[in-house]
Parts: sequence; C-alpha cells; structure tokens
Amino acid sequence: MTAIHATALVDPAAELDSSVTVGPYSIIGPHVKIGAGTTVGPHVVIEGHTTIGADNRIFQFASLGAIPQDKKYAGEPCELVIGNRNTIREFCTFNIGSPGDVGVTRVGDDNWIMAYCHIAHDCQVGNHTIFANNTQLAGHVHVGDWAIFGGFTVVHQFVKIGAHSMTAMCTLLFADLPPFVMCQGQPAAARSMNFEGLRRRGFSAERISVVKAMHKALYRDDLTLQAARERIATLDKNFPECAPDVQMMLSFLDQTSSQRGIVR
Repeated sequence: MTAIHATALVDPAAELDSSVTVGPYSIIGPHVKIGAGTTVGPHVVIEGHTTIGADNRIFQFASLGAIPQDKKYAGEPCELVIGNRNTIREFCTFNIGSPGDVGVTRVGDDNWIMAYCHIAHDCQVGNHTIFANNTQLAGHVHVGDWAIFGGFTVVHQFVKIGAHSMTAMCTLLFADLPPFVMCQGQPAAARSMNFEGLRRRGFSAERISVVKAMHKALYRDDLTLQAARERIATLDKNFPECAPDVQMMLSFLDQTSSQRGIVR
C-alpha cells in the first residue's frame, strides 16, 4: 500500500505507485501521476497535470504544477513533466507550461535542485544539472545536460543554457550561454571554460584541447561570431572523437538569435 500520512490530502483520481510515500499535510491533485519509489515530504503541494517519474525525493514546502505566472494563461490543460531520480529541495516552485509555447515544462533525470529554486512555464531542463539555492529561471528557458548554476543565478526568459556550462554566484543572464562556458557577472560575461568539470566527467585530453580551441575562437582572438563558427567547424578534423562536442557547439550557435546573442 502507498504510505500516505493520515493528514495528507490525496485526490482519489491521482495515480500514485504503491511504493510512493506522502508526508504530513501534503496535497496532491486529481491529475497528478507519481512513479515508483518517489518520496513526497510534508507540506508539499502537487497540482495541475503533473507527471513525476521514479525515485525522486521531494522535500517539504515545494510547490509543483501550479499555473504559470503568465497573464495570458486561461486555464488550458498544460503540463509539468519531471523525470527520475531528481532531488527537489525546500520551497522549490515548478510551474506547468503555457499555450504560448509547447505547453509542457520538463525536468529530466538525475538533477540536483536546491532550496528556493524557480522553474517557470515551458522551461526545458536536461539531465544531471545542479541548481544551487535561489536559482531562478524565467519562462521558456532551455537548459542543457550537466549545466551548473551558482546560487542566486537569474536567467531571463527564452535564454538557452548550453551543456556542461557553469554560472558563478549572483550571475544575471540576458544572453545565451554556449556549451562548456563558465560565466559570471551582472550582466554575465564569459570567464573561462568548465575544464575541471569536464575532467571529472572523464573528458580525454584531446576533447579538452578542442574545447580550449573553441574558447579561443569565441573569446580570445577577436573574431566575429561567424568567423568563430567557421574556425570551430574545422576543429574535429584531427580528433574524430571530438566531433560530437564540435557539433553540439555549432548547433547551439546556429540556434542563437542575432537579437539575443551569446554571453561574450
């Protein structure tokens, strides 16, 4: 039997795996689905069309699946989808999507999300990310795998955050942050590449050298963004194993709008 505390209010229409636990005074709405092994702490509210996968740990006072903070929202059945093995700490707020975008806010697998973080409507968060305390994502933000946010990072709506990137504490992002880049400031400025993080993830010396070359093209040699793209496109000729890293960077740069630009 699902372990639901006597003081919790779980709608009979909610679908909870038999191994789910729900703490005191939590509230779970009728359109919620929760997978095996997930634990819901006390005083948590999960509402809306929210689907949560397996083995997540949701701490007290989190609010998941509330309507978007969007004046245009008019009650449409948008969704919040959370994957597996995520840690969601105290006072986090994740909203459902909005009809002005895909209608779904997504959080992937194995993410570590600390207290007071906000993930707004239609955000798309990948896997293995770390959100330090008080990271705030406005609507429609896309976050790549393995990205790390320093505490009190604030991200403007529609910004894209590349895989393996990192922000320092109190960073303010108005522009897209390319993969591998470390940034800091208000507004954010590029400082280096996340070399230590890449080493910890098992990147070879060849792959790291190509990342260094991409950093040089984007930030050190005073090239236009188009010229930097052209140089980056040649970097994997001698190192075939680096082709996915190069293609990821090129794809990211191709999707960046000229109006928003990248962190420079």
